[in-house]
Amino acid sequence: MAIRSFVSVIAAACLISLAAFAQGTARLNDAQIAHIAYTAGQIDIAAAKQALSISKNADVRTFANEMVRDHTAVNEQALDLVKKLKVEPQDNDTSRSLTKAATEKRAQLGKLTGAAFDKAYVANEVAYHKTVNSALENTLIPGASNPELKALLQTGLKIFQGHQEHAEHLATMLK
Repeated sequence: MAIRSFVSVIAAACLISLAAFAQGTARLNDAQIAHIAYTAGQIDIAAAKQALSISKNADVRTFANEMVRDHTAVNEQALDLVKKLKVEPQDNDTSRSLTKAATEKRAQLGKLTGAAFDKAYVANEVAYHKTVNSALENTLIPGASNPELKALLQTGLKIFQGHQEHAEHLATMLK
């Protein structure tokens, strides 16, 4: 399969999974929203760790390290907030679906090496951040009831919009 076709398949699968994520959250409570946001962060941390174990490209590795650092920091803030609020994050169909799709994506990416991996990983990051950012902006933030959760999601959105821009720039460099 040509690299572009493979990247397109990865991006399409990511968008389909995350479109379901974005559409399925309107009826969720704050505990479920917190779990979805945390899960999305964990997924990106796992993808970045995979990139760090496979890629030898300095720019890709720098980006992956940024993903680990930033998503870990936001997830730690989320865990602190739910502890403070005495809320237990609730697993739900959306977070389970995201986890399943991400596991499949990592398996696909794990079959690649070198420039093919780098391009596919970065393309997936662009698609993933576009969709997660859209879900945060249009569904999760408006759906959150607790002002502190809403503020944390808004902070995360700003950080993740920066990630999207960084991934888009990196994708142009890898062509």
